[in-house]
Amino acid sequence: MKVKKSVVVLCLMINVVGFCQEWHTDFDVAKRKAAASNKNIVLLFSGSDWCMPCIELEKKVWETPEFKAEAKDKWVLLLADFPQKKGDPEPVNINDPKIILAEKFNRDGFFPFFVVLDKNGRLLGKRGYEGLDTAQEYIALFDKLSR
Repeated sequence: MKVKKSVVVLCLMINVVGFCQEWHTDFDVAKRKAAASNKNIVLLFSGSDWCMPCIELEKKVWETPEFKAEAKDKWVLLLADFPQKKGDPEPVNINDPKIILAEKFNRDGFFPFFVVLDKNGRLLGKRGYEGLDTAQEYIALFDKLSR
């Protein structure tokens, strides 16, 4: 019986990993991957545990098979997440990679906030949250910002 449970768990893990998208948190890694694959970078500024639109987008857009398929083919995904953990903001560390990204691309501190960069990390376009609801709307937005 233990073997059957182990096989089922293993299959589920492989299935979940197969449908996951890779969100990078290191800008340099994302740039190297983008350059190697000739893709643009989509940078998302998020507050994953306090920003209600960020939480909704995770469920309604980023986790959808449609968005995952497009992202895999078109972009390298980069996440700058600013959780508050029990209502307290994290202490500011000016050397934190997400703080450096915010200083460069999101000085006003909007959440969620989207930035499209070319494969070398140069800004192509950026946009604040506009209440878009579907994966297709965000795919179209990122395509538009990529031009």
